[in-house]
Amino acid sequence: MAFSKLALPLALALSLSGVAVAQDKAAGATAPATAKAYIISPKDGETVSSPVVVKFGLKGMGIAPAGVEFDNTGHHHVLVDRDAVDANSPMMKEYMATDKPDLLHFGKGQTEAEIKLAPGKHTLQLVLGDTDHHPHNPPVYSERITITVK
Repeated sequence: MAFSKLALPLALALSLSGVAVAQDKAAGATAPATAKAYIISPKDGETVSSPVVVKFGLKGMGIAPAGVEFDNTGHHHVLVDRDAVDANSPMMKEYMATDKPDLLHFGKGQTEAEIKLAPGKHTLQLVLGDTDHHPHNPPVYSERITITVK
């Protein structure tokens, strides 16, 4: 009888701990509060040709490919023509691995990329993802820049 009295609380505790782990993972790996992503080039307001070579910058953390877990590392994602994000944006709680025309994933640890863009004005912004493609906690992101493709 003593086993059955303990079985339910133990099963409940184990299931709740699994939920807590999943919630922590969805929140993203911890990042230093001083970490900052930035776009080295092109510069805000610049006129460029396509494909655009975008160079990614990062202060206070390092780069590691997706799936490789080291403290204080991540990989870049580029938001193209999306609303600017900040620490309070809903996107900062989303899974970001899937490439979409407006969300480009650089999970091999790239620090620059060629991006094909149509002529006209475009916006670019970086968001650093953790090993599991979630934004860090706190989120690490760049200012959004506007460029013109001729």
